Amino acid sequence: MATSCPAGRHPDPALRSQRLSLLLLLLLPGPPPAPCMEDPAFPHLGESSQPPPRACPPRCSCPRADTVACDGLDLLVFPDNITREAQHLSLQNNQLQELPYNELSRLSGLRTLNLHNNLISSEGLPDEAFESLTQLQHIYVAHNKLSVAPQFLPRSLRVADLAANQVTEIFPLTFGEKPALRSVYLHNNQLSNAGLPPDAFRGSEAVATLSLSSNRLSYVPPSLPPSLERLHLQNNLISKVPRGALSRQTHLRELYLQHNQLTDSGLDATTFSKLHRLEYLDLSHNQLAVVPAGLPRALAVLHLGRNRIQRVEAARLRGARGLRYLLLQHNELGAAGLPAGALRPLRGLHTLHLYGNGLDRVPPALPRRLRALVLPHNRVAALGARDLAATPGLAELNLAYNRLSSAHLHHRAFRRLRALRSLDLAGNQLTRLPAGLPAGLHTLRLQRNQLRALEPERLAGLHQLQDLSLAHNRLRVGDIGPGTWHELQALQVRGSLVLDLSHNELSFVPPDLPEALEELHLQGNRIGHVGPEAFFSTPRLRALFLRANRLHMTSISPEAFLGLQHLRLVDTTGNPEQVLVRLPLTAPRRPRAGGS
Repeated sequence: MATSCPAGRHPDPALRSQRLSLLLLLLLPGPPPAPCMEDPAFPHLGESSQPPPRACPPRCSCPRADTVACDGLDLLVFPDNITREAQHLSLQNNQLQELPYNELSRLSGLRTLNLHNNLISSEGLPDEAFESLTQLQHIYVAHNKLSVAPQFLPRSLRVADLAANQVTEIFPLTFGEKPALRSVYLHNNQLSNAGLPPDAFRGSEAVATLSLSSNRLSYVPPSLPPSLERLHLQNNLISKVPRGALSRQTHLRELYLQHNQLTDSGLDATTFSKLHRLEYLDLSHNQLAVVPAGLPRALAVLHLGRNRIQRVEAARLRGARGLRYLLLQHNELGAAGLPAGALRPLRGLHTLHLYGNGLDRVPPALPRRLRALVLPHNRVAALGARDLAATPGLAELNLAYNRLSSAHLHHRAFRRLRALRSLDLAGNQLTRLPAGLPAGLHTLRLQRNQLRALEPERLAGLHQLQDLSLAHNRLRVGDIGPGTWHELQALQVRGSLVLDLSHNELSFVPPDLPEALEELHLQGNRIGHVGPEAFFSTPRLRALFLRANRLHMTSISPEAFLGLQHLRLVDTTGNPEQVLVRLPLTAPRRPRAGGS
């Protein structure tokens, strides 16, 4: 039983002698004092030897002593029980409208403040709100209702995210005089050039990333940080890059100017000439009629899609000798748009995109090291024996949706393309399979032509073919010559094949399909019956598409899927009746009637 030592009482005379005796006993050597004695090392009654629990605001999470997370709680007011020791505070995805100065001022040790996706207005963010946050490094106030930026942010700041607000103005000390500042995000606001002071980044010489995209800028702002490595200016109203505006940004590696209103008069020969480290330049979706002059040697990617370029001159590309990717899709390049030698300076060019122009032939004298030529949606009507002879290393060739006919596709057109892996001839006017296809092809796309026959010799030697699309042609079973698939049997050991014969005029499953077949598309044909031996040659089949044919409830033989141990999907939707699909019990999974 515990004893107690009441304080403030005066003992009566009868007890004095007993107390004196007790005092003498306590002065003698003996056991430790009783618990009721004043021993500062011993806990008092009702106390624990464990440290008290950390204070944490209701419903919030405090996984560490320095971290408070109150995300997604629909908070209307700032929590009032945040520990002074907090270094990382997250209040994102709430309904806060203001930050009380007295609460923030207590949190002088904050390093991260996340206020993303609230309802905070500039009136709810007082100018003095950050005065005491002298250690703040990361602030996230994106997706709020700020109309102007804070006039002052701490000198210690490294990352500032004010994106997706309604900001029309920033101030000299919003981002100025921040020697450690590395990243500033101001995209999706309403900033005009008038809202950016000329000294906006003075004293902030470490800024590497600046995002000003989706604002209302009419020209590239002057006095940008010379330390910039990535500059986002896309989706503005920029019609001009003032002379010298980019002359100090010698560390710039990525420049995004797409979706603006740039014309040839808005650029000059010096606009990009000082950007010696520039690797990526996006000028797509503007109003340029010529390739800009003065392109830097280090440039690797040049995006000029969706402009009004009618002709490409070699002189404009001579400075960009290191260019690897040139994207010119959706311009106005006609028959004379890429004259012989226009791309000769680009000896290391890897990919050339010319999608959606008016070219009537493959451009002559292409760079020898070209690996990908993308030319769909042009007017190419013929492919000669030597049109591709200069590019033996070509791995991808896309000539889809042109005007190629079998009569004007030379049988030696692909003879030298031994590295070719992907050939897309979809959407042309071919009536026969092309001859002389490279043996290393992995993908062959011939959908939406006018194929009426498949000849075995045209597929001979295609031992590495994995994807063959013959959809939307006019093939009938009788048009597929005996042994057509024989050469594809070489895939049985190490390959897999996808065969698309959808939307043709097949009345039953073609016989002798390749053994390597794993995915077969037969939808949109005229198939009315599937016999017991239909898939006898395809033991590796995993997916079968038979939707939108002429199948009825009992059109598929019960023995049709015997031995197809890998089959996972049978799609028979869209037929005149619900189709009964039966698989052997030994199959890993049983597709259900109507598909699975």
